[in-house]
Amino acid sequence: MPRRGLMGLSAAALIGLGSATAARAQTPRPPQGRKGQIVVGLSQEPTRFNPLMARIETDEAVHLNMFNALWYVAPNGDLVPDLATEVPSVQNGGLSGDGLSWRIKLKPGVQWHDGKPFTAEDVKFTLGLLRNKEFPAMSRSGHDLVRDITVVSPTELTWKMERFYAPYFSILSWMMIVPKHAFDGITDFRTAPFNSAPIGTGAFKWGERRPGDYIRVDANPNYHGTGPYVERVIFKYVPDLTVLKTQFIAGAVDAVVGTGITPDNFDEVRATRSVKLIISPTAYLTSVTLNNGQPQFREKEVRQALYMAMDKATINRDLFYDSNFATESYLPAENWAYKPDLPVHKYDVKGAMALLDKAGWKPGRGGIREKGGVRLSFSISTVTGSHLREQMQQFLQQSWLPLGVEMSIKNFPAAVMWGDFWRFSQFDSTIVGAIYPVAGDPDVSDRLGSWAIPAKAGSGANQMQYTSAEVDKLLPQAAAMLDRAERKKAYARVQELVRDDLPFLPLHQTNMGEGTKANLLGFEPNVNYRHNCWNMSAWYWAS
Repeated sequence: MPRRGLMGLSAAALIGLGSATAARAQTPRPPQGRKGQIVVGLSQEPTRFNPLMARIETDEAVHLNMFNALWYVAPNGDLVPDLATEVPSVQNGGLSGDGLSWRIKLKPGVQWHDGKPFTAEDVKFTLGLLRNKEFPAMSRSGHDLVRDITVVSPTELTWKMERFYAPYFSILSWMMIVPKHAFDGITDFRTAPFNSAPIGTGAFKWGERRPGDYIRVDANPNYHGTGPYVERVIFKYVPDLTVLKTQFIAGAVDAVVGTGITPDNFDEVRATRSVKLIISPTAYLTSVTLNNGQPQFREKEVRQALYMAMDKATINRDLFYDSNFATESYLPAENWAYKPDLPVHKYDVKGAMALLDKAGWKPGRGGIREKGGVRLSFSISTVTGSHLREQMQQFLQQSWLPLGVEMSIKNFPAAVMWGDFWRFSQFDSTIVGAIYPVAGDPDVSDRLGSWAIPAKAGSGANQMQYTSAEVDKLLPQAAAMLDRAERKKAYARVQELVRDDLPFLPLHQTNMGEGTKANLLGFEPNVNYRHNCWNMSAWYWAS
């Protein structure tokens, strides 16, 4: 924000967005009624269907189509009302001058998939779940500051914030609302029937699931928004990326989204006239993520040495075909707080050896370095069938061995990889693509705050178990700042600290290769979401 006061405060001003009234971009006019189905190929299997619980990106392909938030983020960054009638601001009376009192007005007439009315009680219940420490929430950031939630009427509620929290507008755009009545009498949220047969307000409702094969969602005839224009969507699980590409080209799959079409297959897809290749920037950082709680990685010098001895340029050029943006930051280059002048990686094996020597890591049995009874030996994991990442594992294994580092490869299917193994930091190291900001806001408290380590706190997304006293101090300070320029300075310092500490070894900001059949219209990339299934209510067949 250009000034320290809150006069004229709005969601758009707080997170650097434009108008909050933009409509969803549409391709040429869709047909009347609903026609056909869409088979969407996913290389990772959705397994978590409660949108408030810990989840991975591929789960959101289902969540974004079955549920709604109060507002969503358009591709250009605008906040657009969804279940709410407006995004609160000082001008429309939804926000107090100090940013602490909120008033939310809801759309009338919205129904849950089971026909029951959606009301302000459902919003209050959702906020209450996220504030309940017994609930296994994906995140409590911001929600733990909410106080005095009051239902004024079925279509209006108010609450107060304990303190001003700038990222909260963005966080709410990712908070899917769940029905209060679905949890009546439930004492164990982890085993609630809702978790396997969810009920939402979205464009599609739950159909069926065949584990290891597909999930079907059916059109919601009472959807409060525009569309949907197809009768059903089938999310087809195809774990091998080469097989997924082949099925797409052959016509068995209508669309490939998320981690789907790898750079080595771009040319083949481009040459197939029946399909479209769509390459778009994402907020994903691909990195070698280290479990900083493991004794091998607790010393900064070890992490720095591994980074120095990683031939990052060759990996990005030869394995990923120079299709991505090499980076040193966890923030995407499009983010307003991105710091472009962080130290650039230099490949220096001799320097890495010297760093380990100086830190006291000496060659031991088999030439593998040791210190204090700890061998510099660890495993690296990724999802089975991700062939470029598997090639990268082999490359790193060969690259680090002369350094005196022993690395084994231990891969799993997505459901196992991103289950408790990832969630509760049971890994040594991983190759992972992760989005750090929330809906474009640069607050990364859930990723980098020491209070957000799930293995210790039960919620959060700091699976790497990174701890830094200075980062812990800066993150809440930045989130409470009214002046955007001051926030930017604080986040620049966080980026500097993380680049020096190297809790993960950054590779690149990912440009995603996805695709649809040539006559499937409405697909629209959105860098503000973790999955480009965000607007499937607008997809339709041209003929």
